[in-house]
Amino acid sequence: MRYFCFLTFFFLIALVPARAQNSLAEEISYPYLEKLVEIARKNYPKLKLYQARVDAGGYNAKKQKLSYFEILSFSYLYSPDRLASTINPNFLNGYQFGFFVNIGSLLQKPALIKQAKSELRAVEFDRDTYLLNLEADVKQRYFAYAQYKVLLRIKADALHDVESLAEELKFKYEKGETSLEEYSKALVVISDRQQAKISAEADVLISKSALEELLGQKLEDIK
Repeated sequence: MRYFCFLTFFFLIALVPARAQNSLAEEISYPYLEKLVEIARKNYPKLKLYQARVDAGGYNAKKQKLSYFEILSFSYLYSPDRLASTINPNFLNGYQFGFFVNIGSLLQKPALIKQAKSELRAVEFDRDTYLLNLEADVKQRYFAYAQYKVLLRIKADALHDVESLAEELKFKYEKGETSLEEYSKALVVISDRQQAKISAEADVLISKSALEELLGQKLEDIK
């Protein structure tokens, strides 16, 4: 009984999720994180959609500025018979020229240009807002990925510890120094630790996939 209590104590120590080499702070690299953010800004398709809207808004604003020339119109009249000219029968050998200004368009043009600029600022704000959201999302998924990697190491270490202790207990059981019940309890603890480790492995893979979704490439390809 005293030996089993002693063994149980070591099992509990193995389950404590705190080891110096498994610190979350040591797992996180902020320069690497900034690189991931830049890659997401470059590759994520939805951000390209926002940038395309900004580009279209910029083209429309330039178009509105250049459309001032559409307000002016030019026309000419050619009359073979100079005497039929209603303006000047001696002007440029029968040609008559004229420039016309669309007053309605001229008055509307400043408002249209202002509207185009406002629409451009609006899509720029949408893009900048999404940039901030994308950066925050990358950081959250990276921190989650780092957390699950640390938890996996902790659970792997815990499994290793209980396996080592179970080996000692098995040796004592075979020598008749402990009971089958105590050995069976050790095997149950090992099974629990194995399931916990498998669950932690799944968490690492899922969080890695979620992060790579924003990056548009595998983490293994990013140094």
